[in-house]
Amino acid sequence: MYMWEFLVALGREEAFERAYGSDGEWVALFRRAPGYVRTELHRDQTNPRRYVTIDYWESREAWEAFRARFAHDFEAIDARCAGWTTAETEIGRFDPAG
Repeated sequence: MYMWEFLVALGREEAFERAYGSDGEWVALFRRAPGYVRTELHRDQTNPRRYVTIDYWESREAWEAFRARFAHDFEAIDARCAGWTTAETEIGRFDPAG
């Protein structure tokens, strides 16, 4: 699981949610890769411009293969979406416990 925090620029929330939501262009790209499971988008209850995404992959290897195979497409979407956020932070990469 890969978790990211985003602070979205004022007035860009709708565009951000469309791109990062379950039917957005990020998920469309991820779905092209073997090993992708799902993505969750969550909005902070106290700061409506703060979001987290949680991307689930079958394994680290599946995620790494995706990044290698789709690096160009990944960077293109990332560049298009860059103006919608004021900050982007990787919270971490997690494995199931137990």
